[in-house]
Amino acid sequence: MRSLLFVPGDSERKLEKGFSAGADVVIVDLEDSVARDNKPLARGLAADAIRAAPRGGSSLVYVRVNDLASGLIGDDLEAVVAAAPDGIILPKSQGGADIQHLATKLRVAEIENGLADGGIRIIPIVTETGLGTLSTATYPNCSPRLAGLTWGAEDLSAAVGARAARDENGRYTDVFRYARAVTILAASASEVPAIDTVFVNFRDLDGLRADCLEAERDGFTAKLAIHPAQVPVINEVFTPSAEAVAHANAVVAAFANAGNPGVVAIDGQMYDIPHLKRAERLLARAKAAGVTA
Repeated sequence: MRSLLFVPGDSERKLEKGFSAGADVVIVDLEDSVARDNKPLARGLAADAIRAAPRGGSSLVYVRVNDLASGLIGDDLEAVVAAAPDGIILPKSQGGADIQHLATKLRVAEIENGLADGGIRIIPIVTETGLGTLSTATYPNCSPRLAGLTWGAEDLSAAVGARAARDENGRYTDVFRYARAVTILAASASEVPAIDTVFVNFRDLDGLRADCLEAERDGFTAKLAIHPAQVPVINEVFTPSAEAVAHANAVVAAFANAGNPGVVAIDGQMYDIPHLKRAERLLARAKAAGVTA
């Protein structure tokens, strides 16, 4: 996955547009973008949208439910699990125990609806609270349902009382750089994709591109989107280039041809096992995106 697009669950028009945007994952939102009075309507529309989505197509369908402490997640799951979404986005996750809690709820719901055990995956938003941000080391081995980790700056800024997440130069301030960094580290430790947070100015596509390039450089392999116009930029940046794929293939081939030693030389430069692992990860991403070289 490269792009994950949030779509408000209470708008048929926006749902239709979202499913045609070309995102790798469409996230039908039942949380922040839906007013409390509209949540029953959104649950019904979400279930209908999931059922109507082509299975085995280019987009997975996830649902962002309300958080475990909201008192709303039971109704959310009752409405959408029957439609068999590919996964759930869990907001305000406080740690690995929350994933285990949600996994138990999903297992019961899957049994009740005749679905395969473990078929619905989970991606938590891990930094929307202070406790959640400090608990990212608890995600490794928490559940086989874990499909990725992502982070959020907007809810965290409200939680800690920050006036803004970025400084006057557009750079994240220390608290938010920390949240971003521990998301990458926790995803790596959990062996799942690290998914970058949203870029809120959806009209600034140049700013989005710069944000994506920085995220990809640092280890993120996907990004959340809040508008269909952001999807092409995200897909482009997080798709390995043909040149990068060719180089990764050369690294893998050099190790294989040398009998898989600890280090090889390519064009006068030394490559060791971390370079090999990085090349293999890039090739896996490229294959998922349909890129060959």
